[in-house]
Amino acid sequence: MLTDTHCHLYYKDLKNDIQAVLDRASQLGVNRFICVGTNLVDSRICLELAKKHEPIYASVGIHPHDSKGVPIDYLDQIKELLEFNKMIAIGEIGLDYFRNISKPEIQIRVFREQMELAESLGKPVIFHNRDADEDVLKILSDFSSVTGVAHCFSSDQKTAKKLLDMGYYISFSGNLTFKNSHLPKIAEKLPLDRLLVETDSPYLSPVPYRGKPNEPGRTRFVAEKLAEVHNVSLEIIAEKTSENVNRLFRLS
Repeated sequence: MLTDTHCHLYYKDLKNDIQAVLDRASQLGVNRFICVGTNLVDSRICLELAKKHEPIYASVGIHPHDSKGVPIDYLDQIKELLEFNKMIAIGEIGLDYFRNISKPEIQIRVFREQMELAESLGKPVIFHNRDADEDVLKILSDFSSVTGVAHCFSSDQKTAKKLLDMGYYISFSGNLTFKNSHLPKIAEKLPLDRLLVETDSPYLSPVPYRGKPNEPGRTRFVAEKLAEVHNVSLEIIAEKTSENVNRLFRLS
């Protein structure tokens, strides 16, 4: 069994065809899904999908792009949503200095506030990092009791090592499969007991579907690439990454 640890199932084309999406994923050996919110509205939809579909779990968080528009009581709303059993993490949180849709100082404040909440509740985090390695590492290091996953990892080996040293997991998406990607050389040096796989659907379709809308079943192609990089079977990758999901998100 494979788990897509990061998909945005609330997008219309996925949500409106959700049972077929899950069935196609099952045919590819992907049988569990974490629907990751990027704001309060999307997070609530993730929770509703999780309630209706047994293999779906959900997370709630404010993405850096959405941090400029958070309501005053957003932390209380996140805390309320986390009371549901199928809401298993705080995320997608983090920093994005590539697009800077929200000002960096606002991103940093909202990221820190959500890390403080994760620390107080003992919840894992799912974080986004684009062109913000230094500040992301600094903030994470200020919350040593928090664990989580670096979603759609795209940084360098040095950053990967620092994240592992802090106890974080690293997740690879379709960009692991791209031609001339630097990520396979990084992935091969990372221990299997700290790796996860994902799609980031509907984004980042892996080869051979690059450029097309993505969906959770294509986690399999990311896992196959990871198996190739580590010179192990797909079954080993499925076993190890499933164990990692269970450990990080406290699932059975």
